[in-house]
Amino acid sequence: MFHNKKIVLIMSFVMTLILLVTGCGNKETIVEEKEASAAQEERVVKHSAGETAIKGTPKKIVTLYQGANDTAAALGVKPVGVVESWSQQPIYEYLRTDLEGATNVGQELQPNLEEIAKLKPDLIIASIYRHEAIYDQLSKIAPTIMDDTVYEWKDTMNLMAEALNKQDKADELLAEWDGRVEDFKTQMGDQLPIKAAITNFRSDHMRVYYNSYAGSILNELGFEGLERPAGTEGEEWGEKITTKERLAELSADTIFNFNASKDSELVEKNYEEWTSHPLWNEIDAVKNDKVFQVDEVFWSTGAGYKSANLMLDSLYEIYELKK
Repeated sequence: MFHNKKIVLIMSFVMTLILLVTGCGNKETIVEEKEASAAQEERVVKHSAGETAIKGTPKKIVTLYQGANDTAAALGVKPVGVVESWSQQPIYEYLRTDLEGATNVGQELQPNLEEIAKLKPDLIIASIYRHEAIYDQLSKIAPTIMDDTVYEWKDTMNLMAEALNKQDKADELLAEWDGRVEDFKTQMGDQLPIKAAITNFRSDHMRVYYNSYAGSILNELGFEGLERPAGTEGEEWGEKITTKERLAELSADTIFNFNASKDSELVEKNYEEWTSHPLWNEIDAVKNDKVFQVDEVFWSTGAGYKSANLMLDSLYEIYELKK
C-alpha cells in the first residue's frame, strides 16, 4: 500500500513538472510570436511633414535636434547617431552617460548626411523647424519623421513614443511629470500666479522669450508669461532687443535669466552694461530682488523630458521647496 502511494506521488510530481515546463514553453512561444509579429508590423506615423510607414520597432535611430537626443535617453533608447550639442560639446554633460557611444552626425542646423547614411539607421527623427529643406534627402536614407518645433518637449515625447513603440514608457514618464507639477503648485500655494519674464543676454543684444521651451513649462507650473508688446515684431519664440529703451516694457514680477555660453566674456560685458542702465533698475523684479540666474541648458537648449525635470529641480531650489 505504501509502495503504491509512493508511486502515485512520484507520477503526480512528474506530471506537474511536465505541465510547468510545457506552460513555460507555451509562454515563451507566445512572447516570441508577439515579438516576431511586432517586428513585421507596419505602422503609419503622422507628423509635420506628412506620413511615414515604419516597420516594427526601430532599433537604429538617428536624432537630429537636442530635444530628440534628450527624449531618446528618457525613453531608454540609445541612438546610433546624434547631433552635436550647442555647448559642452559634443554632448551635454547631463546626457553623456545615456548617449555614450553614439556617433556625432554634425550640427543641428547642418547635419552630415553622409555620416547619417553610413550608420544605416532604420529611423531618423528630425524637426521641420530645422530640417524641412533636407527632408527628401533624409527620407531616402531611412524612414524620417519630423516634429513641428524643437522646443515643445511633450510633442517630441509623444511623436517619438509612437514611432518607437514606447507609448507605455511615455505614459509612465508623463504621469511622473504631472505628479511633480501638481506637487510644485501645491507647495507654492498662494504665491502663484507669478508674472515671469525669461531673458537671455548675447554678446550684442538681449532676448526676451514669449513662446519657448521654458515658457511653456512655467505656464504649466502656474506662472504667467509676458505678452508681446503691440506693434513689435520678432520670431515666434520672441524678440532680439537691441535698444535699452525697450527695458521699460519688461514689466515682470520675476526674471529668469541665462547668459549665452558662447563668447562668454563679451556676453558678460554686455550683461553688465544693460543691467547697469537706470531703466533696468525700474523693473519690479529688479527692485524686489527677484532676478534669478538659471542654467542655459536646462532652461533652453536641452528641450526634452530630462532637462525639463532639471529645470523643475532648479525652481524647487529657488523657492526653497521640499523635493
